[in-house]
Amino acid sequence: MTGTTPCAVVAGGVACTNPAHPGAPLPLCLQHLLVAADWVADEYGQMDALPSPCALCGSRLGVRYPSGWLCAVCEWRVGETVSGELPPPRVDVVYYLRFRDRVKIGTTANPRVRFSSLPHDEVLAFERGDRALEQRRHAQFAAHRIPRTEWFERTDDLDAHLAAVSAGVTDPWSLLALWRSQAIALRG
Repeated sequence: MTGTTPCAVVAGGVACTNPAHPGAPLPLCLQHLLVAADWVADEYGQMDALPSPCALCGSRLGVRYPSGWLCAVCEWRVGETVSGELPPPRVDVVYYLRFRDRVKIGTTANPRVRFSSLPHDEVLAFERGDRALEQRRHAQFAAHRIPRTEWFERTDDLDAHLAAVSAGVTDPWSLLALWRSQAIALRG
């Protein structure tokens, strides 16, 4: 096996004779990489989609352990009931929806319910804020507002704002879930 790196595993004084898997971050053969991956998943959990949205924050991202699931955002144990003593925290957001070549800028504390009555092709972004921020955004993009609506024409300025608001965010819903879990944590 000229030009190959041997597997680095030595167990009981006997070295593994398999070649290290090409591209592996450590010189381990495929069999030992799989053993290591299983160990890491058991010890530290494995990120995956939750079987259903988190009952506390609504996130779909979880960590699966041999003992069960935890929400990756708020660490709620899946299957535990949510205490009915406290209402869910209110998190107001300014939302940006795309419908064809237009963008709606609005505000809500319950986007899923609000969006069910609005025509839209895509949720572009969420920005944490209430009516005051919404009004500032309406004024900021007023030159491109469709009269007597909250809909705006797509412009380079609006696209640049959307890029800034959604920088580093692949899914706006995950950002909303994070804000809700932070609000829960602050509440104690």
